[in-house]
Amino acid sequence: MKTPRSRLLRAALGLLGASLAMWTGALVLVLLAGARPVLRPADVILVMGAAQYDGRPSPVFRSRLDHALALYRQGLAPVLIFTGGVGRGDTVSEAEVGHRYARAAGVPDVAMLVERHGLTSAESVGAAAALMQARGLHTALAVSDSYHQLRLALLGRRAGIKVLPAPVPGAPIDRAPRTRWRYVLRESVLFPATALLGGR
Repeated sequence: MKTPRSRLLRAALGLLGASLAMWTGALVLVLLAGARPVLRPADVILVMGAAQYDGRPSPVFRSRLDHALALYRQGLAPVLIFTGGVGRGDTVSEAEVGHRYARAAGVPDVAMLVERHGLTSAESVGAAAALMQARGLHTALAVSDSYHQLRLALLGRRAGIKVLPAPVPGAPIDRAPRTRWRYVLRESVLFPATALLGGR
């Protein structure tokens, strides 16, 4: 006859097993999403912000900007959207830094939109989606690091746009295995949390 204690133990082990299975599945999905670019024509190229230093993009941000510019020059989308707000201690938004970088590279202002307020991925994607929908635009090539692509697709779907993965090839984080795995493991927790509860 099972005692209350044994039933509680079995329930706890079952919950632990289910949680481990969900986390393992999320980890696999994060890796697969980042490994499968979908580089086809879209309405916009959505550039996710990253750190900048006094108006200069960090190596991670610069790699995203250069990849976005390459996709733009290939004619995969006629519009670039830069995202990212003003971080702590900064005086300019990540999006504005991206906008200036692209303008210096020869992209005309009419081909760029700027979302200056998002401080999280969810805020940035939501605000970018609003800019798109106001202009009748629906599909976006998401330029970010590979580990980020799965959650961006989910956030885009929730915001009413279709996000296609366009991870940066040879990104600085991907060239540093320990750093990459730290971000991958973080996303393997953030993605199910976002899927189940909403969030960042």
